Amino acid sequence: MNVIVCVDRNNGMMFHDRRQSSDRTVIQNIMDYMGDKTLWIHPYSASLFENVAGNICKDERFWEKVGATDYCFVENCHINDKNINKIILYRWDKKYPADVSLDVNLDKYILKETLEFKGYSHDKITREVYEKYE
Repeated sequence: MNVIVCVDRNNGMMFHDRRQSSDRTVIQNIMDYMGDKTLWIHPYSASLFENVAGNICKDERFWEKVGATDYCFVENCHINDKNINKIILYRWDKKYPADVSLDVNLDKYILKETLEFKGYSHDKITREVYEKYE
């Protein structure tokens, strides 16, 4: 499976049960990056993808349903990296308060690609693509 996560400069994801930030340019970049693959999301994330075309499936137990080549967008739960092939991080250029942070050891992965772009609400967003060591 392929996991997509938005984090701040300190790998923070959420604060007081709310996402730290959102950016519609990131959402469109996610959809463009995935192409015609399926994106699994938790219902909490549904509002981010309301006006986006693509193969999006929402389910409370999305983590259990993601196929090997599918993608899932994670923002409100911890990540079990047992079956992850690729992690795509969208990194905000700011530090925000966080009480939920990315808990995956990226030392098990190789940074394969980075892309910087201007977002809608952030001047600089970096997409980092990590693949698991073989």
